Amino acid sequence: MDPVSVGLLAALAGGAGGEVGRQTWAGLSALVRRPFRRVEDTALAPAVSSGEVELAALGQAPADPARTQALSTALAVRAEADPDFHAGLLQWHERAKLVRTGDGEVTNTISGGTQNGPVLQGRDFSGLTFTTPPPPSATPGSGTPPAQG
Repeated sequence: MDPVSVGLLAALAGGAGGEVGRQTWAGLSALVRRPFRRVEDTALAPAVSSGEVELAALGQAPADPARTQALSTALAVRAEADPDFHAGLLQWHERAKLVRTGDGEVTNTISGGTQNGPVLQGRDFSGLTFTTPPPPSATPGSGTPPAQG
């Protein structure tokens, strides 16, 4: 499993996402506190951190990048050693990605003179369909009715 994004972990530890973010952090805490279920190599089990120490450390200092990286690494290593934890972490991660943490902020800029057509600014668009008419022709006088005299 790829490590969980350090940006996501830091944001959640810092309280991003409001109540949903707090619930997501609590869900990770509960997952980390579960005992190991199965370990393929039992000699590896004592060397693998459960992630509890790293989780608590990050909770105390959410802006510390070293603590964030340590938790991300601990989660990835434990997921490799514990298939049940791996499945739970994947489910948690899918839900956590929905929390708005401020990651991936977007700045939209329009420049270069006259814009012909609609402009859509924002983030994370999908499945959009535009049914606007084409812009009027660039030739002078087109699009305006002839003058009546």
